[in-house]
Amino acid sequence: MKDSVIQKLVFIYNANSGLKSSLLDSAHKILSPSTYDCNLCDITFGVFTENKVWRKFREETDLEMEFLHKDEYQKQYASKFGNKFTFPIILAQTSDDLQVFVGTEEMNAIESSESLVKVIQERVGA
Repeated sequence: MKDSVIQKLVFIYNANSGLKSSLLDSAHKILSPSTYDCNLCDITFGVFTENKVWRKFREETDLEMEFLHKDEYQKQYASKFGNKFTFPIILAQTSDDLQVFVGTEEMNAIESSESLVKVIQERVGA
């Protein structure tokens, strides 16, 4: 990250929004977890509920966070930033740009919500 001040973190899931997508994602997590392709979804949410460690961090942090599915990101940000990112990804919004905070490859290598929290805290200096 550059020396820019982070205004908020934008978490983008590798899944589309909506009830149908949510039900399909839950079924995929149950039936074939090894082929589920959104590690961000997987470590922040179980099959039906938000991960307790993640929820505690999210509720107690002073960091502003925005959570989007990839179709929501594309509607909200694509005109300004294009479709240059792969998902899942965490972006940092600064005063003039979106920068990669945790890239897709690194995100897919994170194994737990505890590890994700540690990465975020280390990078924001918390």
